[in-house]
Amino acid sequence: MLKRLLILFIIPFILCACSHSNVEEISFSSWGSVTETQILSKLITDYEKQNPDIKINFIHIPQNYFQKIHLLFASNTAPDIIFINNLYLPLYSNKLEDLSAYANESFFYPQALKALSYNGKLFAIPRDISNFVIYYNKDITGEINPNWNFDDFKKIIEKSTNSKHYGISYERDIYWASPYTLTLGFDEGIKYYKGIEGKFAPTPAQVGSSTLAQMFLDGKLGLYLSGRWMYPKISETSKFPFGVVTFPGTVSADASGWAISKNSKHKDASIKFVKYLSSKESIDYFTKSGLIVPARIDCSEGIKEKAFLEAIKKSVPNNVDKNFSKKRDELNKKLFN
Repeated sequence: MLKRLLILFIIPFILCACSHSNVEEISFSSWGSVTETQILSKLITDYEKQNPDIKINFIHIPQNYFQKIHLLFASNTAPDIIFINNLYLPLYSNKLEDLSAYANESFFYPQALKALSYNGKLFAIPRDISNFVIYYNKDITGEINPNWNFDDFKKIIEKSTNSKHYGISYERDIYWASPYTLTLGFDEGIKYYKGIEGKFAPTPAQVGSSTLAQMFLDGKLGLYLSGRWMYPKISETSKFPFGVVTFPGTVSADASGWAISKNSKHKDASIKFVKYLSSKESIDYFTKSGLIVPARIDCSEGIKEKAFLEAIKKSVPNNVDKNFSKKRDELNKKLFN
């Protein structure tokens, strides 16, 4: 009797141990807001249900993401899958797997694929594509013709500037100046851009403890240069009618996607999970949240505001290399002190 009880007691533990040993665990890092992490959590849960032999260990890094990723690479503890953007991708390209064979190019906007490629190799499967657009307060600017040009743009920011509000937002950063430099040429673009500060756009002192996004929501900016990531907040909290139009010129194209560590011991499982994350069903789920402009062309019908899609046509991939951050800092110091 005792022997039978021992067998009944031990067998479940043996089965549990055997079952656990057959589960392959892969690590996956990403930044993201509460909404974004909720989406990822649901996708991970659904994937694990469909693939009980896979366990996804999600590493959420909400702040100082790339500094921490850098430390993980340095200590040879980098996650199997790393969510990454094109601005930092070249810096880690020698530590990432070439994924060129795993992306159907016909599915994605070419700008997204080019942005996440380096030296002719694709190092991340695209999730989203990011371009600057103009949000505008219709109470201040009136309706803006989507086919406007740069002269129209200049007239509107001048007309929208008075004692109550500024014409447009302004950042002392070459990255935010890029629509101007790409449209007018570097020298002329920088000259015009720097000239609007304090005249048609607020200085940092005038922004004070607020943010440019909050100033726009408070009705203190006629035009606000930003990206898709601001759309949910603006659409949910603005107390005035607003519109979205493309910048009247050329803008840079940035992209984010999923990369795989070259030293990953779970490459097959990681590739399988990345294929799931980049599927139409998964990208549709991200798109419906309003957070992203999808890099997949077949998911673009989920974007109601066509300015975000029109911006892709007018964009060129950012010319980024391993020294991008250093060059950006040097230019900012030189141009904006």
